[in-house]
Amino acid sequence: MLDLFQGLSDIARVLLTLSAVAISGLALGHVKVRGVGLGIGGVLFSGLAAGHLARVYGVSFDHHVLHFIREFGLVLFVYTIGIQVGPGFFAALKRQGLGLNLMAASIVVLGVLTAAAIHLVGGVPLPAVLGIFSGAVTNTPSLAAAQEILGAVGASGAEQATPSLGYAVAYPFGIAGILIAMAVVRHVFRIDPVAEAEAFERQRRAALESLEGLDVAIRNAGVAGLLVKDVVRSREGVVASRILHDGRLEVPHADTRLEPGDVLHLVGPRPKLERLKAYLGQESDVALVGRDADIRWERLVVTDDRVLGKSIAQLDLVDAYDVVVSRVNRAGVELVPSPALHLQFGDILTAIGRPADITRVAALFGNSHRRLQQVEFIPVFIGIALGVLLGSIPLFVPGMPAPMKLGLAGGPLVAAIVLARVGHLGPLVWFMPPAANLALREIGIILFLAVVGLLSGGRFVETLLSGDGLVWIGCGAVITLVPLLVVGLVARRVKRINYLSLCGLLSGSMTDPPALAFANAMTPSEAPALAYATVYPLVMCLRILAPQILVLLLW
Repeated sequence: MLDLFQGLSDIARVLLTLSAVAISGLALGHVKVRGVGLGIGGVLFSGLAAGHLARVYGVSFDHHVLHFIREFGLVLFVYTIGIQVGPGFFAALKRQGLGLNLMAASIVVLGVLTAAAIHLVGGVPLPAVLGIFSGAVTNTPSLAAAQEILGAVGASGAEQATPSLGYAVAYPFGIAGILIAMAVVRHVFRIDPVAEAEAFERQRRAALESLEGLDVAIRNAGVAGLLVKDVVRSREGVVASRILHDGRLEVPHADTRLEPGDVLHLVGPRPKLERLKAYLGQESDVALVGRDADIRWERLVVTDDRVLGKSIAQLDLVDAYDVVVSRVNRAGVELVPSPALHLQFGDILTAIGRPADITRVAALFGNSHRRLQQVEFIPVFIGIALGVLLGSIPLFVPGMPAPMKLGLAGGPLVAAIVLARVGHLGPLVWFMPPAANLALREIGIILFLAVVGLLSGGRFVETLLSGDGLVWIGCGAVITLVPLLVVGLVARRVKRINYLSLCGLLSGSMTDPPALAFANAMTPSEAPALAYATVYPLVMCLRILAPQILVLLLW
């Protein structure tokens, strides 16, 4: 069998080996102990085993092919991450998300400082520290960035391979360390997760301005004769979607005049609806929704290139089509359709009007659910090309001994975040169906980890069994625990952060899905997932930049 395997062509031998590594690694990742497993990291350990066996039996691989597959997998992975997090990246840096992101950034900075201290005080070689740092925070793109920057500064082949060894020995405790930090915070403050979930829901209900509907009868004589646009202003967060006038249900236009006895169906946040009701009159006993079969509502999806980037005011739907848009759902968030709101691909609009008019508006928006499932590959490769070019630009930072580059780990990520935020450029749409995004992302990281493990496996057992291996494990534990415990304890004591949100923050600061799954299992609550999603985009960027900063400062 070994002779048969050795007789294969270089490419066939590489593909066969990587397939075997992926199959066994994914199977290993599904093995869980008390709900916690290696996840996608199982592919790395399977690759290390394959690399060790290849060294024992004298099997060789074409390193040029392996390096291409590794880099291509990395680009796919970071680009699809950027497309996924891009729409919410800048929003997460505002308002309540700012505090969580500052704490998550503090965890990253403390980790970098701890890693630097281990190198400067402990004397651990910098290439090993970079890998230990990446494994201790369970962040694979950080490992890729470390290997790339070492190559850029002229490190030897052995030095470029060392980070993957450090990553492998530190990774298991990196996962366990997050759970330990959560347990320590819970024990120190004697926290009841169920009570924390209830407190979170109470706080959330008090702060959430979800859109509601309210039927209001005009009773204020001072309103008589005024136009709808003078009384109900969507820019203030309220939309009038129906009006009952002289017993007839109609779509209100901006110049529709209000009369005593008219009934308006208003859509907006409850506090604003209550204020407008107090001004107009009182809540009506007459329910306008479903009253007239000739006026109906329908959800329409924006998929036509011609309306992308246009504002609702530009489309003039009320006057041109006799249709009102009462709500806009964008990536799961309901927005008030203000005149200045610009439409993006995939927006879901609630349109109200007569069936024939809604049909015309549906044609205007596209409303093609099939197109939502299609991947536009021209924008994908344009985005990748822009990312590669961006990653190759030298960034001269004062005080740095060498220019910094985003590289193949950072360039495609930043380009994807910006392009996803822009949404479209003419007919080019950077929206990617979630299923397609996940598939490309998983393929990319599997290829990357399989090659990294295969290239590093020859030295792994030797490193693990030597004195250096045990020291590296200890260093990884310090890098994992110190930032998490410092920020976790301070956040709870000083900032009074909800414990479940804190667990999501700690998991997101390490970009670790198994830790998030552990937090979710404590009690049914969205708090951990919301905090995780809030800090994930910024942390991912910082984790990729961190190794480059360490190398440029300490090399």
